[in-house]
Amino acid sequence: MATHSTRGFDADVVLIGGGIMSATLGAMLIERRPDLRIVVLERADALATESSGPWNNAGTGHTGFCELNYMPDPTDGAKPIAMAEQFGRTRAWWDGLVASGRLDGEFLHPTPHLDLVFGERDMSYLRQRYETLRTHPAFAAMEYTENPETIRQWAPQVMEGRGSDSMWGRIAATRHPGGTDVDFGALTRGLTTIITDAGGEVRFGHEVTRLRRTLAGWTVRGRGPGGRFEIRTRRVFVGAGGKALRLLQSARIPEVRGYAVLPVGAAFLRCSDPDVARRLDGKVYGQAAIGAPPMSVPHLDRRYVDGADHLMFGPYATFSTKLLKRGSLVDFFTTLRPGNLHVIAAAMAQNLSLVRYLVAELAAGKRKKFAQLQRYYPDADPAQWELIAAGQRAQLVTPDRRRVGVLQQGTELVTAADGTIAGLLGASPGASTAVPIMQDLLAHWGFDEVQEVAAASGLAANAARTDAGTSPSAPGEGSIAV
Repeated sequence: MATHSTRGFDADVVLIGGGIMSATLGAMLIERRPDLRIVVLERADALATESSGPWNNAGTGHTGFCELNYMPDPTDGAKPIAMAEQFGRTRAWWDGLVASGRLDGEFLHPTPHLDLVFGERDMSYLRQRYETLRTHPAFAAMEYTENPETIRQWAPQVMEGRGSDSMWGRIAATRHPGGTDVDFGALTRGLTTIITDAGGEVRFGHEVTRLRRTLAGWTVRGRGPGGRFEIRTRRVFVGAGGKALRLLQSARIPEVRGYAVLPVGAAFLRCSDPDVARRLDGKVYGQAAIGAPPMSVPHLDRRYVDGADHLMFGPYATFSTKLLKRGSLVDFFTTLRPGNLHVIAAAMAQNLSLVRYLVAELAAGKRKKFAQLQRYYPDADPAQWELIAAGQRAQLVTPDRRRVGVLQQGTELVTAADGTIAGLLGASPGASTAVPIMQDLLAHWGFDEVQEVAAASGLAANAARTDAGTSPSAPGEGSIAV
């Protein structure tokens, strides 16, 4: 690696958090400036132990193909189309790294994305959604049906055991063959190798507790295996998941004033019988129940993790004041400030359905949880399924002049005015849109682009490859599940 003078600094860039966001940014920085000294600080003893871990998310490559919560109005396809274009840019960058031999493509698996809805009301919605989206090139391969036999061909387990007099009534479905399933844990490790191969460092067991501005950069302080540490750096990126807000608050940047987070946990039912898992080719998403928040959308996913097939169904809401799966029960309270208490209160008052949903979910027993699975898989055998804890999320709440506080669905990049520090707040679909997010940050930081990635071309190529039954990144089958 070429030597770059740090002159009074220990690093050019410090990346806080060993997840997909830091790994993406670090690898993109190396593409542009291989001489940069990059240090990744991770509080755990391994990469991708939180939201990026394969069992802490559903692994869905969020394209808008099946996520009904992205399109509450079936005549307005702006958000799914934007998601498809953003994922296309992300996928094109991944494919470029795979084609150049810098990244192993086994993290990515072609997996059709389906929707399944019940009853006339939701059938009408899905039909309108399909008609709205199918004229856009990214959604041209999508199919719609109300024929039970067609649905049986697409997803056999969804129809087996479902009689003609089913209590769920009539059903409809859409299917897009161009979906993907991503092991974000494997991807994180692969991208981080790009950083370390260029001379970057990853320091495990290093928990950052404070950020302090200096005349020319930042001092990063925390606790490590050898006691307290201090690193002087020109720039900082905070990709610490649920802890990101607290660290940005410690940096005292005005851009984060009034921001808040709410802890949201999840659990899934998992079946690891390979004979059962292999019979489902795809991810089957549904519609949230009336009155339930959009983030509660149920889905049945075939997954492929560490060389084995699984099925996963959920999510089931859980509650904890932790903001990380391996966090502390005081995490949430450390983010409270006089300037964000009214923001949280306003957001909660506007989302009472979320409160009711959480209470109902927490009160639900094993039998009720399994009944929700049987709506999508009537013949599921309880003996083959186990309940597992998934990741802990920090749902973003932002200040709003008109509504005081707004509960956000998604992620937001917060950057200081001088560009020396930035952090990512919020939850899904951040990982699927990592490349556009980091391209925006790099533009703000003034790094020249190495190559332009066309948004539409990447997604169109994905769909074409899937239709042909091939994938340049990962030949063969498999999948992953939020």
